[in-house]
Amino acid sequence: MEVMQVLHMNYGEGETSYAKNSNIQRKIISTTNSRLKEAILNIMCNNKKVPESIGIADLGCSSGPNTLMVVTEIINIIYATCRKTGSSFPELRVSLNDLPGNDFNYIFRSLPKFIQKIKEEKGSENCYVVGVPGSFYGRRFPNKSLHFVHSSSSLHWLSQVPFGLATNARTTLNKGKIYISQTSPSDVIKAYVSQFQNDFSLFLRSRSPEMVPGGRMLLSLMGRSSIDPTTEDGCYYQWELLAHALSILVSKGLVEEEKIDSFNAPYYAPCPEELKIAVEKEGSFIVNRIEAFEIEWDASFSSNSSTQCEDKKILLLSRGQQVAKTIRAVVELESMVENHFGNEIMDDLFSIYSDLVGDFLYKKKAVYVNLVVSLTRKN
Repeated sequence: MEVMQVLHMNYGEGETSYAKNSNIQRKIISTTNSRLKEAILNIMCNNKKVPESIGIADLGCSSGPNTLMVVTEIINIIYATCRKTGSSFPELRVSLNDLPGNDFNYIFRSLPKFIQKIKEEKGSENCYVVGVPGSFYGRRFPNKSLHFVHSSSSLHWLSQVPFGLATNARTTLNKGKIYISQTSPSDVIKAYVSQFQNDFSLFLRSRSPEMVPGGRMLLSLMGRSSIDPTTEDGCYYQWELLAHALSILVSKGLVEEEKIDSFNAPYYAPCPEELKIAVEKEGSFIVNRIEAFEIEWDASFSSNSSTQCEDKKILLLSRGQQVAKTIRAVVELESMVENHFGNEIMDDLFSIYSDLVGDFLYKKKAVYVNLVVSLTRKN
């Protein structure tokens, strides 16, 4: 699977689009607001004066209602700080980065209104926004051009399927599974761990020359709380249930079993210890803090729906449908699964998947573990 060509959120504004199903991402971004403010104030106040020009990059920006959410909050923090200190509002150079398959046109169409709002509310047009297509696993920006780097819900995606697990691999190592599971052999786990370590180290090495000394980086990604990658957190059940749904399609003759055996998700949910070790090994950044918090799978489900449904089982099945729709649009499953298995199974697959998720939610609480990493570029 060529991840760079395949991976993207669902386009447009339809029922299964990212634009309509990104409330969990919004909740994750909102949860990190205090850390965002801390980082921006550090950039503003640790200098003798406010920098005349500030470079900002949002990596894995996606497209939809959340795309400019972080940039808006950054601008508000900078504006408030300038008013408080009597400083001039600086020039802002904002770079929005994602893979080439991202719907950049959706973003560009929203920019004129966004810039006009800044002018009306802040009295400044000193905000220049550009799109930067390409993988963040590599250099994307000039030397010492960035003061702040942000990335949310992106770094758990790997640059490629781990070595030895790709579609064209000679032997099937992870039979019947599409991610790390409790039955996966040690070679599968080692392949995933190695791929993440290589990718995250490359990410840090790429950002190091691009950032000014003292620059800040705030990263938010899916993770796990346990050192053991086979434990039930880290979206374990998300992948287990999808593999189960695919196996049901195999039993119905709609999918070949070999197709499942040759599919492995280019995804890895690290633990805090893995991130800290990788940062310290690369050597260019100081770890300010690494925090973990939980978000329920159905956090985006409307609370109003709960009052309209008295039967718990029916309610949770409805939540299962919503969770499945969110995962289909936001976790970028559809683009990957469609590329490997074909478009014709998508509706059947996610119909089965939603039933499995609903039944799972009926039996137990399910959460995502989200890790928030705050780093400072060494001087």
